[in-house]
Amino acid sequence: MTLMTGVLQWMSIALQRDRRGKRGSGVALYVRDCFDCIELNNCDDKVECLWVKMRGKANKADILLGVCYRPPNQDEEVDEVSCKRLAAVSQSLALVLVRDFNLLDICWKYNTAERKQARRFLECVEHNFLTQLISEPTRGGASLDLLFTNREGLVGDVVVEGQPGLSDHEMTGF
Repeated sequence: MTLMTGVLQWMSIALQRDRRGKRGSGVALYVRDCFDCIELNNCDDKVECLWVKMRGKANKADILLGVCYRPPNQDEEVDEVSCKRLAAVSQSLALVLVRDFNLLDICWKYNTAERKQARRFLECVEHNFLTQLISEPTRGGASLDLLFTNREGLVGDVVVEGQPGLSDHEMTGF
C-alpha cells in the first residue's frame, strides 16, 4: 500500500486488511484526516472486508464505511454469508460500501444479470434498499468496483480516475 500513499497525499489515514494465507491483494481504505474513524474488527476469514465507523460531525449520525473484495470464483455458500452480512450492516442508519464484486454479468442500468449468483446479489441489494452509485467502468470496460449507500444524499462527488500504484483497477473517490 505504500505505492498508493504518494498518489493520495491529501489523505493521511490508511487502513488495510491483507488477504490471509494468500500472496498479494487484500483491501485498503484511505480516509481524509479530518474524519474521526475507528476500525471495526468484525470480519471472518470467508469474506474479505474492512469496516470503519466514522464519527458524525455536528450531531450527525455515525457512518459505517466498508470496503470488501469478492473473488471471481467465490462459491455460493460464501456469497450467502456476504448477503447475510450485508443485510445486517444495511440496518445501520448510514452505510457506505465500496466493493470489488467481480460480477461481470450485472447490467446496473436495467438491474439484470444472467448468472444465478449475480441475480442473487441483485436481490440482496434490492431487499436491503441499497443504491449503486458508480456508472462508469472501473477495470477495463467492466464495472467491477461498486459503491453502495442506504441513504440518498449521503455520498456525493463520485469520481473514478487513475490507477493507484500497480493496480489494474481505477481508483474511486467520493
